Order: sequence, then structure tokens, then C-alpha cells
Amino acid sequence: MCGNNMSAPLPAIVPAARKATAAVIFLHGLGDTGHGWAEAFAGIRIPHVKYICPHAPTMPVSLNMRMSMPSWFDIYGLSPDANEDESGIKRASENIKALIDQEVKNGIPSHRIILGGFSQGGALSLYTALTSQQKLAGVVALSCWLPLRNSFPQASANSANKDMQVLQCHGDADPLVPFIFGSQTAEKMKSLVNPANVTFKSYRGLPHSACPEEMVDIKRFIEKQLPPISDE
Repeated sequence: MCGNNMSAPLPAIVPAARKATAAVIFLHGLGDTGHGWAEAFAGIRIPHVKYICPHAPTMPVSLNMRMSMPSWFDIYGLSPDANEDESGIKRASENIKALIDQEVKNGIPSHRIILGGFSQGGALSLYTALTSQQKLAGVVALSCWLPLRNSFPQASANSANKDMQVLQCHGDADPLVPFIFGSQTAEKMKSLVNPANVTFKSYRGLPHSACPEEMVDIKRFIEKQLPPISDE
């Protein structure tokens, strides 16, 4: 098989039950793949929406003693003052923007696309939406943080998404990405996009994972931001 070690297998896809007029692109967390999230979205699918769950490339991760695993970018630490993999984050973000462009070429306009992710994937989805000139329908950011936060607001100066809808969810018992990171990220987001459009939901007793109540909230958000269009 040719290609460099950045090549990853094709995304896990939940096709629309009828003509796809909208899409959700959802990025998994560190060490995971898109398959589990594709199954989760299959459980809350909406007929006109296509769900795309790409797989991160495999790379050594500093946080885990340089062990190789699926990762969107390198992570050096999970404390607020940890160094960040700036070039890796920016490169990953460009790859996600290319994935959005591909869906636009497939006939789904970017304003009918929600970008989302869990943990490292949620972090990348926030960063990508804030730095993109592609106008998106919204972002679903689960159990995550905003990477390179000190580069904002300058980094989002040319963003097309200053008025986008954001659903941020976080478990209040998260031992990996502390709840306070999530709530501080939501406050930061309110300074970068229309604050009325930022919703932060917390889930009592939820660790670093998702739960059924959260999936229902995500489905409602998708239904609201990606309604069916009349000519379907």
C-alpha cells in the first residue's frame, strides 16, 4: 500500500436514509477510531443527514510515553500551561477543512454541515470552526478544550463562523479533561462568537465519556440546526 504514514483508512460513514442534504463530521478522541461514534450516531440518526466519522492517523503521543496510537495531533500534557503541538494542530485543522470541502463538492453546502468531536477531536473541531472561512451550521464539542487558546481572538479574525451555534457538553466527574476546562472554554467561546449562541451543558456524575442523555441533547441540536429542506 502506497502513501505516507499520515494516511488513515476511509471514514466510518452512516449514510442518510434518503437524499443527504446535510452532514455531521465528528472527530473521535485520542487512541480511538471513528467506528464507535458512527454506531452512536446511527442510534440517533435523522433521515436527511449523513454522518462522517473519520479516523485519525497513527502517531507517537508524548503524553503516553511516545506510544503510537490514533491521534489528530501530539499532546504533551493535559494541564492548562502544557506546551501544545502548534504545527500538528494547524496541519490537522487543514485536513478537516479539506474534508469539509470534499462534502461541499459532493453537493452539501458548508452551512448545512455540523462539525463536532469528543475530547481531542472536540478540541480540533472548535479550533477548525473558529479558523475556517467555510460557514458551518454549528459545532458539537464534547468533553474538550480550545487548543492554542492564546492565539485567539487574532486567529479567528477572518472566520466565517462568528455567529455559529455551539453545543458544548462536559461531565462534571471528568478525571482526564477537568470540568473547569470545559466551563472556561465555554466562556472563552462566548468572547469569540455570538455569546447567545453558545450552550454549555453539564452532566452529573459523568466521567470522560458520553451518556444517553447527552446523545439526546446532541440529536436535538442537530435537528434544530439542520432541519429538512422543502425539496427533499
